[in-house]
Amino acid sequence: MSKKYIQIITTCEKKKDAEKIAKALIEKRLAACIQIMPINSIYWWKEKIEKAKEWILFIKTEKKLYDGIESAIKTLHSYETPEIIAMPIIKGSKEYLEWVSETVRN
Repeated sequence: MSKKYIQIITTCEKKKDAEKIAKALIEKRLAACIQIMPINSIYWWKEKIEKAKEWILFIKTEKKLYDGIESAIKTLHSYETPEIIAMPIIKGSKEYLEWVSETVRN
């Protein structure tokens, strides 16, 4: 399987913020598909443990579009330091990955 596909994750405090980011990435054709789900997070922030209800975005795209996605997320995000992590998609159905490639900006 090609190493050209990635899934990026980021989290938002509010559902409307997650939807705003998702809509922008889809409209710019930087991502083919984005799923948004509620999660509970526990993390260190400014020398103390924090607990928050957040919304996680699973962003499917091609590796070559990462920089544009990171830039868009940073521009639209309300967090001082948003989580932006990319993971390789090491395997996937041929048809789905072809669809990702056909859907995103080339």
